[in-house]
Amino acid sequence: MLLRPTARPLCRSSLYLQPRRSYRSRCTIKDMARDGLDFSEAKRPAAFRLCKVSGYMTELLEIRADDPKLHVLFIPGNPGIVAFYKDFVESLYEFLGGHASVTAIGHVSHTKKVDFIIQELENLEVPILLVGHSIGSYMANDVFRRSSEKVTYCIGLYPFLAVNSQSWWQSIIGKIVESQVLSVALSCIAASLGSLPSSAYRLILTNSVGSSWSAAAVEATCSHLVQYQVVRNILFLAMTEFRKLAETPDWKFMREKREKIAFLFGVDDHWGPLQMHKEISKQVPGISLSIEKAHPHTFCFTEDGSSCVAKHVARLIQNQVLHSGQ
Repeated sequence: MLLRPTARPLCRSSLYLQPRRSYRSRCTIKDMARDGLDFSEAKRPAAFRLCKVSGYMTELLEIRADDPKLHVLFIPGNPGIVAFYKDFVESLYEFLGGHASVTAIGHVSHTKKVDFIIQELENLEVPILLVGHSIGSYMANDVFRRSSEKVTYCIGLYPFLAVNSQSWWQSIIGKIVESQVLSVALSCIAASLGSLPSSAYRLILTNSVGSSWSAAAVEATCSHLVQYQVVRNILFLAMTEFRKLAETPDWKFMREKREKIAFLFGVDDHWGPLQMHKEISKQVPGISLSIEKAHPHTFCFTEDGSSCVAKHVARLIQNQVLHSGQ
């Protein structure tokens, strides 16, 4: 789930990889070249398209490689609006040197994402990798479990895998989404903001909570988050998240696939708290776990955050898939 981001983070970040090593990373193309990631002349804009999956229109954001070595399917966090991840998708494509096609799929349901893999990607002869953010990490893991014969690797970013009973903020949100009255009221407030002239709403946004946001994040907010039905859908998804994630994670599956699963956690992130990081380390020893110190849960709201997280994902893919020949 996405929250309001903090002040714009510096590009220099402290990224801790567990269980074996830690290092500091700079979000620069020059450093990526030194690390052996071939991305020269790989910039390409992401394109939006609508795709009917099992009868439901689903929004996609994608970049298709000319000669892909693999296909990355990205599942966003709540609210499931792929436009928020435009900078991330483009950075990931660039850092992978144009060797991978990248597709971000909007939220319909877990089952529909499996249907999408079958419908759109079944005939591909290249590996399929899943990357999820927040609740999208849970969804990606679930899709991996349901379609493990098609998926070769799964990466969870700032994963929301279980309800955090220690979070007062989650407690408040849980009460709101379970209340029909409060959900309708919040949706009406959002719709009332949408009735303002777009220039006025954009001015309010960029001079308040969105002052440090990227152009893509501002545009996505202005075009999507001031619609009554969109906000109702966000709250409904949040309600299903809280109900489903009251269950214990599937540790058995994670242990079976530990070599093919990786997680990136953030600092002071109540959706993917460090106690979950510790619990995964305890339940699934040897799994790839990392901690990003500089960029928050809402990394996709800034260009720096999108670039740095994409860099980490690219490294994992390069090391675990491309270089290992999976």
